[in-house]
Amino acid sequence: MPHARRGAALAPAGRRTRRAPGRGAGLDRGERPGGGLVSRTFLGTPAFPEAARAALADPQLRRNLAHATGTIRGKRAAVVSELEETGEWEQLRLAGAAIKDQTLLHLDEHLVALEESLVAAGAVVHWARDAEEACAVVASIAHGHGFDEVVKIKSMATAEIGLNEALAAEGIAAWETDLAELIVQLGDDLPSHILVPAIHRNRAEIREIFLREMAGAGRPAPDDLTDEPARLAEAARLHLREKFLRAGMAVSGANFAVAETGTLVVVESEGNGRMCLTLPEVLVSVVGIEKVVPTWADLDAFLQLLPRSSTGERMNPYTSTWTGVTPGDGPQEVHVVLLDNGRTRALADEVGRQALRCIRCSACLNVCPVYERTGGHAYGSVYPGPIGAILTPLMRGVGEDEQVDSLPYASSLCGACYEVCPVLIDIPSVLVDQRAQVVDARRGQVSHVGEAAAMKGAAWAFGRASRLGAVERATGLAGKFLGRRRVDPGGRGVVSRLLGPGGAWSEARDLPAPPRESFRAWWRRTNGADT
Repeated sequence: MPHARRGAALAPAGRRTRRAPGRGAGLDRGERPGGGLVSRTFLGTPAFPEAARAALADPQLRRNLAHATGTIRGKRAAVVSELEETGEWEQLRLAGAAIKDQTLLHLDEHLVALEESLVAAGAVVHWARDAEEACAVVASIAHGHGFDEVVKIKSMATAEIGLNEALAAEGIAAWETDLAELIVQLGDDLPSHILVPAIHRNRAEIREIFLREMAGAGRPAPDDLTDEPARLAEAARLHLREKFLRAGMAVSGANFAVAETGTLVVVESEGNGRMCLTLPEVLVSVVGIEKVVPTWADLDAFLQLLPRSSTGERMNPYTSTWTGVTPGDGPQEVHVVLLDNGRTRALADEVGRQALRCIRCSACLNVCPVYERTGGHAYGSVYPGPIGAILTPLMRGVGEDEQVDSLPYASSLCGACYEVCPVLIDIPSVLVDQRAQVVDARRGQVSHVGEAAAMKGAAWAFGRASRLGAVERATGLAGKFLGRRRVDPGGRGVVSRLLGPGGAWSEARDLPAPPRESFRAWWRRTNGADT
């Protein structure tokens, strides 16, 4: 990443807003500096298998997920089919993947060009190697103006770096304005989906959260609030309006950053982002370095791919673009934080770097049979589902954290994610490669000694025909004593299973007891005859 103009000077201080009302609702549900609400973090999340078991035990969660993902899948399929009939959809996917790949190959050049364009348009550019640097920049800008609260547009990058928690520690309240993010924040919850963070909540649960928590964070919910979507949206709109009108500073991410013009792009469905981008006097955008595209024309493919793949719409209701500072119109001070935070690590992985094509559409989540049954919390990351299972290990590295290392195994490798990906990320191939990296990184550790010994034993047996024959004879003898045949209650007919210590394990799996006669023995006995 370029090392240009790190730690640029901040603008002079401006007016100070009044303190945000309400109590804190962080990890301990206690009082927080700045009086604002922050969501819980994923710190301490167990490895995926353990977290998934807990999620599978929640039938309400599974019902919520099945309904929501099924609805989104249906909407996406309807609008994509319009372009599939003409072959245009596949051409768009190929174009999107090609633009991303070419950009990543020359990412350093495009980032320098983006910085030059941003500065020429009146923006201040900051470079952040990691989450700590990025959060420090945002906090410094707020402190420099005397602001103790900010309004936020839904942003995966700011969630990734834990910005809300970092600002709370600095006495700054960060208010989420996206409806789903607001639900998560008020509920002291964790996001469960890239597009719809509160996908695990149903309408009745949302109503209870609003009635219980809104008053402590600002304008209370109406006493007669029902769980009708229109009434819930109205309560959120009234609650947020006072925050929009008094906020002096907003924080956003960006879906795309155009190097040619220095233009940042945010697409959304609710209009809260447009409010954040126009009303406050100071705007800070935290942008992952992979979001850059070379030219304005490159947006053409992505602005067709993204809405169809994410919300199942032909175009987003709100597509906002801004280029630096425009005197007398919108924020008069614009800062852009270009964030690495493991992206260059992912870029160095020849197989995994394709994950940086991701445009955060969430299509892979909505078709994944694993995600549909466990939800996003089990992944222990702001990036859940198939893309999170590869993106998190790529950016954080493997071999150091059991939870991160478990993510590449959170997949059936069915390939549905690749079939729907608008930028053709071959997620199954990356998952397999990541699994190999996890094995290599943990080679020699005590927890993997048994596996390593088994592989060495297999290599020894397969290394010579006489050894393999001896093993086959031994397993045949074992099959006579360890296996028994029974009628399967699941309707698969007569099956065999192991007795003894392996019985419980084989009971739930299609692993038969060892055959009593090997293929070689059968061939010698019958001379290959079909008997």
